[in-house]
Amino acid sequence: MSNWNAVVLGGGDAGDPFAVGHGVPVKALIDLEGRPMAAYVLRALRESGRVDRVAYVGPLGEGMAELVDLNLADAGSLLANLEAGVNALGPQARVLVVTADVPLMTGEMLRDVLDAAPDVGLVYPVVTRAACEAAFPGVKRTYARLTEGTFTGGNVFLLDPTLVSRFLPRLRTLFALRKRPVALAGTIGWGVLVRLLVGRLSVRELERRVSAILGVEARALVTGHAAVGTDVDKEDDLKLVRERLAASGTVPGVS
Repeated sequence: MSNWNAVVLGGGDAGDPFAVGHGVPVKALIDLEGRPMAAYVLRALRESGRVDRVAYVGPLGEGMAELVDLNLADAGSLLANLEAGVNALGPQARVLVVTADVPLMTGEMLRDVLDAAPDVGLVYPVVTRAACEAAFPGVKRTYARLTEGTFTGGNVFLLDPTLVSRFLPRLRTLFALRKRPVALAGTIGWGVLVRLLVGRLSVRELERRVSAILGVEARALVTGHAAVGTDVDKEDDLKLVRERLAASGTVPGVS
């Protein structure tokens, strides 16, 4: 199996109330069972057996330095952090990008995702609503209804680093339009947007539209691992993670 490099996004806004409430500068450093949240993600990368080098963007907590190859300062935005991490790793291997707030994700889950990934410019893992609700009953997620089913996005995506300069400017344009819904809808295409809203858009149609917008081939990858799409954004999420860790009697992703 081919190996990957990884960029872990562990930055955050200064003064984030969620992080401040737990006595840390960014939420990735919130304590879970005596370890920073991000340490679980880093250990999962190592235990996957598929990741060669790890670039971590953001401040490190206790025990994290030994799990990263490069540590980069927060560049101020998600896309800037992504670009900095990818550029620091170089073009030698495909890149897995993951946020530092998915502590229930394990090395086995990551291995399954990476081994199933098609060899295209961008791959975005998604999880069915059924899988999420079976794994984490009652957890609220944002879902999109397509003709093949109802899905939520993962906190992981996969990319070809040689194509970053092609799609990143277009992605920045989409981010810039996110608070201008009419302009954003015009960019996406009104027909595509309407079919998405009424659940009549297929996965393949959505892939084709995203590919056209970004200028690289983009594919969705359905995974049954709900933890890939279960991040920690609020107190209810943190409570869920702590309950799962306590119930398991182990610390997933940390040996």
